[in-house]
Amino acid sequence: MNIEVLKSKIHRVKLTEANLQYIGSITIDAALMKAANLIENEKVQVVNVNNGERLDTYVIKGEENSGCICLNGPAARKATVGDLVIIMSYASMDFEEAKTFKPSVIFPDSNTNRLL
Repeated sequence: MNIEVLKSKIHRVKLTEANLQYIGSITIDAALMKAANLIENEKVQVVNVNNGERLDTYVIKGEENSGCICLNGPAARKATVGDLVIIMSYASMDFEEAKTFKPSVIFPDSNTNRLL
């Protein structure tokens, strides 16, 4: 039996941009992606701490060490620049493997979106 478990989490980063005219997705600083074990085009869930909105989208790699967290396309309507968001991805794995799996969870500085 396979179950879904948390694979990656970027906890409480500040939304730096919202680009309604883009085709969709979330742009994330490449350094944060690497630290959280996320890859480009990976499906993520974005949870807005300020208003409770939740959405699923995919990752686009942003400039490394830029602090960029940008909701693109229609998702841009779900948050305001400056809102705190949590970004998570999940993995499907065997139940026994899941018992010992350790997700990649990072806690960047929520003012700069840089790793501490």
